[in-house]
Amino acid sequence: MKLICIGRNYVEHIAELGNEKPENIVFFLKPDTALLRNDEDFYFPDFSNEVHYECEIVVKIDKLGKSIPVNYAKDYYSEIALGLDMTLRDVQQKAKEKGLPWTLAKGFDYSAPISEFIPLKDIGEIQNIDFSLQKNGETVQRGNTNQMIHTVDEIISYVSRFMTLKKGDLIFTGTPKGVGKINIGDTLKGFISDKQMFCINIK
Repeated sequence: MKLICIGRNYVEHIAELGNEKPENIVFFLKPDTALLRNDEDFYFPDFSNEVHYECEIVVKIDKLGKSIPVNYAKDYYSEIALGLDMTLRDVQQKAKEKGLPWTLAKGFDYSAPISEFIPLKDIGEIQNIDFSLQKNGETVQRGNTNQMIHTVDEIISYVSRFMTLKKGDLIFTGTPKGVGKINIGDTLKGFISDKQMFCINIK
């Protein structure tokens, strides 16, 4: 299993971090050891002073696929979840300044908390899903997949040009504006529409 994470897929998030809109889809990988399931606690790592949350819709790949045409991509998924792309922003920034890879900032253990998966047919159209994140009871992120620069089907088609997608692979589809710091003692709750998908305590 691989975790494929899409960067810079919401215009307002690109702006809040002062980045440029990329010409092509940007993606990076996390190892499967990044997964944090079942509302387990997230422990603040001792190798960073600035950890950010990034809430995202996650799509699970159903079957093997390579060089998938966009119009066939919808046949490769049927379930979604809500996840967090936890990012060591200070570590990432230092790597960027030196022109180095920032794998550590994204791929450390338990950097991808994720909810249970739910059938897409119970939610509706993949490109019209409301989701949000609360920190300590206050909504800090709110988005809809219709705000994506690149659709889920476009993402699947593009990524599969370069690497084979396998059953069980997970695609984190990008985060809307509102990313920010976490601190020990915080509680993060994620929602798809009004359904609570996860509740994670920061220890």
